[in-house]
Amino acid sequence: MRRRIIVVFLLPVVLMLLAISGAYGWSAARSNQQNATTQLLRDLSYFVPGVRQALQAEDPSIIKSELDRYASLYGSRITVYDRSGTAWVSSVTSSRLSGTSTQQAGSDVAEQVGLALSGRRSDPIEPSVPWNAAETVIVEPVFDDDSVIGAVQISASLESSQRAILTQWSMLFLGGVIAIMVLTWTVYWLASWVLRPLHRVDAAMAAIESGEMGARIADNTGPPEVQRMVRMFNQMAEEIERVMTRQQEFVFNASHELRNPLGALLLRVEFLATGLDESWDEAVESTREEGRRMTRILDTLLNMARVGKTDSAFAAVDLQEIIVARVEAWRDRGVEQQVMVLASEGSPKLSVTDRTGLESALDAIIDNALKFAPPDTSVEVAVTEHESEYVITVRDRGRGLDTRQLELATDRFWRSSLDQNVAGTGLGLAIASDLMDTLGGRIVLESPQGGGLQVALCLPIDDSKQRPIAEKADGSHA
Repeated sequence: MRRRIIVVFLLPVVLMLLAISGAYGWSAARSNQQNATTQLLRDLSYFVPGVRQALQAEDPSIIKSELDRYASLYGSRITVYDRSGTAWVSSVTSSRLSGTSTQQAGSDVAEQVGLALSGRRSDPIEPSVPWNAAETVIVEPVFDDDSVIGAVQISASLESSQRAILTQWSMLFLGGVIAIMVLTWTVYWLASWVLRPLHRVDAAMAAIESGEMGARIADNTGPPEVQRMVRMFNQMAEEIERVMTRQQEFVFNASHELRNPLGALLLRVEFLATGLDESWDEAVESTREEGRRMTRILDTLLNMARVGKTDSAFAAVDLQEIIVARVEAWRDRGVEQQVMVLASEGSPKLSVTDRTGLESALDAIIDNALKFAPPDTSVEVAVTEHESEYVITVRDRGRGLDTRQLELATDRFWRSSLDQNVAGTGLGLAIASDLMDTLGGRIVLESPQGGGLQVALCLPIDDSKQRPIAEKADGSHA
């Protein structure tokens, strides 16, 4: 995130700085060139009266010495042309210039001389860029009254101007680099200052997610908005810890208090069993099994209260055996409501899961089906294998749900407006859905053809773990 912030803030500033620096550098270069050209025009205007006098007297010596002295001082060459365009007199060639005549200068200089002899001053030939090695050439007409009697040409190298321009550009580049470095460091520091408390928030959230409910952020650094967020996070974490603590205390107290009446109930079952004949043995054993299952559920709740999370005992279980056992446990309830609870026959289907959690989810689904199953109908429970899942289906013949209601049925406390007269809390399907999530499975609700509601508990098949277990179990059944 720091990288993104730096790019977002720094890139526009750098682009703006480059644009401003480029425009300033080019403007400074053009200004320097124009100043050099203006100085040459002044020098050329100084020589025009002397050249006019020499041309009128037809004596080159009048101006020759002065031209040579100027060339030796400033490194520029001055050439005087007569009315025919022939070079009449010229200063001594400077070592800083490649000596040229009108013919050597090329067509550009010839055109300028012709233009000056026609009575117009030529535009200076300037380099388009500072590193161009070309020289500046200016030709000025010489008038005698209203007639042109000659022309004066000055040719000067712009090496000094170019050095000044390159020096300016170098300083500008160095200043830009320093400015970008300072901006980069400033933006990096600001980004770190802003993000440092956010990183602490992220670390604290990860700690709370892993079960460290006491994780807090000790310091308040960063902008005021971030400091406020840190304070709100600490308050939220304290509230979550308080709620979780109260939930754990409630689960611990409830599970502990339920163990006593459950133990007393099991003792009474054993006492009553001593006075019953053998025809009651199956019913007594079923009651004992239900008591043991409730004991396992309470042990799970106690463990949740101690460690703050479920510690499911995953093992290989036969899903066909589970549905037969749970249907048998609910059969008497179905008889009371004149509803047949039926389990389909099938071969053993082994799955590595938590037996207690799966039984609890299946009980919640069967209980929900019996609530809404009309008399003289049936609730059918079956287990099948579909693609990469084992699917336990519970089908009733009640009124069923429409498409929108199917999406809401697993929400906590949701109940259909048509079933408000039916006793219940609206938690059965929600609890089953939560249990299946814990087991790594899922719950699917459908409205099958023929009416009613079908709830499917889907468990993934892990071939790498279940194949050797299943083969061992099949051998034992055989």
